[in-house]
Amino acid sequence: MKKGAVAYDRRRYYKALENWKWAGDLGDPRGYYRIGRLFARGEGVVQSFPDAAVWYTRAAEGGHIQAQFQLGSIYLNGTAPNANTRWFEAAAQHDDAATHSNLTTLFPHGLSVEKDINAGIRWAGLAARAGHVEAQLIIAQSYRCGVGVGRDYNRARLWYQLAARRGNPLAQYGLGDIHYLGLGVPVDHSAGADWYEKAAKNGDVKAWVALACIYQNGLGRPVDKKQAARLFVQAAERGEPRGLYHAALLHLDGVDLAQDIDKAETYLRKAAKQQYLPAVLCLADLYARGQAIEPDPSEAAHWYLRAAELGDVGAQFMVGRLYATGFGLPNNAQESAKWFLRAAEQGHAAAAHNIAAYHVNGTGVAKDLTSAVRWYKEAAANGITESEVQLGKLLYSIKFEDPGNWRLAADLFTNAADRGDCEAQLALALVHLHGKGIARDLRRAKELLETAAKNGHRAAALQLGHFHSSKLSPGSEPGQAGEAVKWYTKAALDGDADAQYNLGMAYLNGDGVAVNPIMAARWIEQAAHNDHAAAQFQFGVMYCTGNGTPQDYAAAIQWYEFAAELGHPIAQYNLAVMVAKGQGCAADQGKAERWLRRAAEQDLAPAQFALKQFETRRERTA
Repeated sequence: MKKGAVAYDRRRYYKALENWKWAGDLGDPRGYYRIGRLFARGEGVVQSFPDAAVWYTRAAEGGHIQAQFQLGSIYLNGTAPNANTRWFEAAAQHDDAATHSNLTTLFPHGLSVEKDINAGIRWAGLAARAGHVEAQLIIAQSYRCGVGVGRDYNRARLWYQLAARRGNPLAQYGLGDIHYLGLGVPVDHSAGADWYEKAAKNGDVKAWVALACIYQNGLGRPVDKKQAARLFVQAAERGEPRGLYHAALLHLDGVDLAQDIDKAETYLRKAAKQQYLPAVLCLADLYARGQAIEPDPSEAAHWYLRAAELGDVGAQFMVGRLYATGFGLPNNAQESAKWFLRAAEQGHAAAAHNIAAYHVNGTGVAKDLTSAVRWYKEAAANGITESEVQLGKLLYSIKFEDPGNWRLAADLFTNAADRGDCEAQLALALVHLHGKGIARDLRRAKELLETAAKNGHRAAALQLGHFHSSKLSPGSEPGQAGEAVKWYTKAALDGDADAQYNLGMAYLNGDGVAVNPIMAARWIEQAAHNDHAAAQFQFGVMYCTGNGTPQDYAAAIQWYEFAAELGHPIAQYNLAVMVAKGQGCAADQGKAERWLRRAAEQDLAPAQFALKQFETRRERTA
């Protein structure tokens, strides 16, 4: 052994290896251990943890405690190929026979050591029982976390105590957790604080943070905000992420430390670089809300994305929203869907609702109503009322048309309606009107519509107008047309284009109100400007006939064309006739024929007849 040590000190590593192997072969396990260390460090040989493990095993089997510890550590963590050997592995992936042969020759034990928790615990346990402090700490942590052994806080405490008696600060910190958190023992904040203090005095930085938190909350020590601040800063200056985070918060608030936004931001960035999630989220919120600094959507988005990548479900949902809105991130439906899905898979209810809606519409993902139903169910089960309503609508659709689905949809609508959701009240009213999945009940339908409409639900007011004008329920009683006008007016004033059109037609035809073409034109024009095709067509008719407006063929042509572009077949036909005759515009037979063809394709008989006449005339002139 001495000859090997002399050679080693002179950096004659190969000579040292020869002497240590001789010593090991003669029964001194220290020789094998020192060879293992040569391979672990890459001294005189190519660094190779698999080879180190082989020599550590020989030494460990001979009772060498440090070899047992090192071997346990290797198996507990596993090892990857190092930079000096990685090129062999890359070459081997090309399946070159020579490369494989060389690899086997040069590295007979492989390039890496697979993680083996059971072997690691076995070897570390031998070292721990022989009094190795760091091995005792490993065994304590294993029992505490249930790694390789069953979780057992009492055994963890006993192993922590053995290492703590030898002054190990990590073991002292572990005992602080045991007592402060009540792991296997009654909660004892004072005893926990005592152990944290011992660890802190032995230089454990995490213990400084633990003590600082104790001085802040007063559990285990009297409240001392200045001492807490001092310890947080002390830990921050050593780069401890929790210390950095808490010191940053104190500098932001300017209470127990002088307000210093720049230092707070610096601390937060240092903690964030260590993947400390609270610091990452704090930076995101800081830039999003602009607390004490200028808001910066791009910087906020950057940190929300970092937090999302670290697995924070709230940040994943936020990133989905940012990609959806283009706020701080490029507008990207696929990325939005990806992050909503990740958040939904972690149980985020609103994200589940959003990804369901994406599947309904094919936004950023394939249109998939089955997946939409799944995610609406998840969101509904987690309290999203709107998801109950949307799920009910899906189950009531043609895709899922089935009496069982209708009954489930009716139950969903009923549950949400009973909680006061106006959209559910509207949906349930329509179910009562149609009688699918629930008994047909016009009185109940009317009650539900009135409840929702009185609470400002525009679509419910529109449907009440339809209800009283017999568009939803046949057999209206005398005087109900006036009720229809009342509800159409409410919805129309709230901007509903369909209500504006129906109200205009009521004034035009005298349904429930005195005939008033001018008032009719006013409401129909509002609906027409809201891209309501029927209103645009009717407004064209009114300009054509001069009813409620001055007669103006050019204006009629304009409104007919708006309606025609939206697919209104009669508007297409009327436009074609006027263009062919040159009414309100220069005659254009080609344009007229194109619009006739569009109308004919929608099976409008007059358009089909006129189109045949066009084609016959063209044949005669050919």
